[in-house]
Amino acid sequence: MEVTRRSFLKLSGATALGTGLGINISGIEAKATPLKILYARETTTICPYCAVGCGIIVHTRNDKVVYTEGDPDHPINEGSLCSKGSALYQMAVNEARLKVPLYRAAGAKEWKELSWEDAIDMIAEKVVKTREETFSEKNAAGQTVNRTLGIASVGSAAMDNEECYLYQKFLRGLGLVYIEHQARI
Repeated sequence: MEVTRRSFLKLSGATALGTGLGINISGIEAKATPLKILYARETTTICPYCAVGCGIIVHTRNDKVVYTEGDPDHPINEGSLCSKGSALYQMAVNEARLKVPLYRAAGAKEWKELSWEDAIDMIAEKVVKTREETFSEKNAAGQTVNRTLGIASVGSAAMDNEECYLYQKFLRGLGLVYIEHQARI
């Protein structure tokens, strides 16, 4: 009989429990805790982290995420998830997560909270101003280019294919040339 470390530990543990080693376990009571997903609604989705497209089941109750897990019926990951996908629950439920936009003016040392409306308006104003200042209809050779070289975009894996398509159309409509996508951001 071949004795491996694992089989030795199993045998030692079983022997220790069998002999009791003077430990009284008669007062220990086993209790089951209710399932986290009890009465929760299941929704299937795709992991937002990389381009693999692993399937995830998100369990929600009262419009709040209560649990996430790999989708065993998904053909790509068959229920398994990497460390980032396994920690996806924290993306939705995390007390340390920012819930309002923060802004730090040029030269300022402190961040201040902004409303979502003010933040979106500020971004829109900067995009319009930069586009107007850097837009060119023709290049040095006189060819029509209709582009702006003053704005760039870097996408991320948190966007699905449909969002990427719409975002690409929006950016091209603005005349952006420098458009990049990095799935591991």
